[in-house]
Amino acid sequence: MPRALLIVLDSVGCGAAPDAAQYGDTGADTLGHILASVPTLHIPHLKALGLDSILRFGQSQGASFGRMRPASVGKDTTSGHWEIAGAILDKAFAVFEKFPDELVEEIERAAHVKFIGNVVASGTQVLERLGEQSVATGRPILYTSADSVLQIAAHEAHFGLEKLLHVCEVARRVADKWQIGRVIARPFVGEQNNWSRTTNRRDYSILPPRTVLDALQGAGVDTLGIGKISDIFAGRGINRSLATKSNVQGMETIAAEWASEKDGFIFANLVDFDTLYGHRRDVEGYASALHTFDEWLGDFVPRIGPDDLVIITADHGNDPTFPGTDHTREEVPLIVFHGGREEDLGTRATFADVSATLAAFFGVEWEVGTAF
Repeated sequence: MPRALLIVLDSVGCGAAPDAAQYGDTGADTLGHILASVPTLHIPHLKALGLDSILRFGQSQGASFGRMRPASVGKDTTSGHWEIAGAILDKAFAVFEKFPDELVEEIERAAHVKFIGNVVASGTQVLERLGEQSVATGRPILYTSADSVLQIAAHEAHFGLEKLLHVCEVARRVADKWQIGRVIARPFVGEQNNWSRTTNRRDYSILPPRTVLDALQGAGVDTLGIGKISDIFAGRGINRSLATKSNVQGMETIAAEWASEKDGFIFANLVDFDTLYGHRRDVEGYASALHTFDEWLGDFVPRIGPDDLVIITADHGNDPTFPGTDHTREEVPLIVFHGGREEDLGTRATFADVSATLAAFFGVEWEVGTAF
């Protein structure tokens, strides 16, 4: 059986989607604006393998390249990854400026807690405003963002990590009926004026519809999720999962699993681009993370055999030069290694073309998307 690898560079968009104006994202361009803001950014491998071609600067060598447009409603992690896997959403998940009392009270009763907050805020903002009160009262912080997320933050030492995860598991069951995409546990440590979120974050996704992961699994293909992939798909279609706490650990895990030469499908997410640099509008940090990935990629490419399939793409944008702190509605880059091909794959109508390509590669029937 062949082997394939799909790496999602979380939030590494490459220019506003045609419908970006509907999302308030006209002019967004994560990669383009980072390259313009940090002209010294050195990413020779990404550029040579297709990024220059994708951004219309030059011609690629060694890989096929293209762009993909989002077809699903939304610009969040869940809808982006699900579309990549062949589930195109025509209805957005629910977004709240404040969670309804009925929802909050049901979680509080079931989890035996009382929340503070119930506000729209970024993670750093909410800790600055409510971190001290949360520690003093023993109450976790409930908050959300422009995405369909219910986030719960609590101090790892004062409230307890396991207790926080339990509260989030309860919240996930309640949130299903409200069509909330993700419940996210946001543990933090420190003290006033020196709070920091830990790497023990946990995502609890609503159960997805059938995706190509189910089709692959049903055909006997071993499916491995690296990073938060299993969380995004609520474990559906995933045989094994390896959690990671950073891009570096994610890249190390990918390399180790690839070196084992096992047949099957590896689906990996590198999240630091989004969580550490996109949302925080840290252009220099984002650029540095791209450089680190590029160095790793230069070492990894020689390990790709002629019969292997390796796809590098993204799930949405998060332009660190853009106003606000939220995701941006963007097209995403597409770099494909297979059999020495060096083709212009054009602009794909949907991320789901990845799912069709994976299905064709493994000889599995699948009806969504067009294989490239």
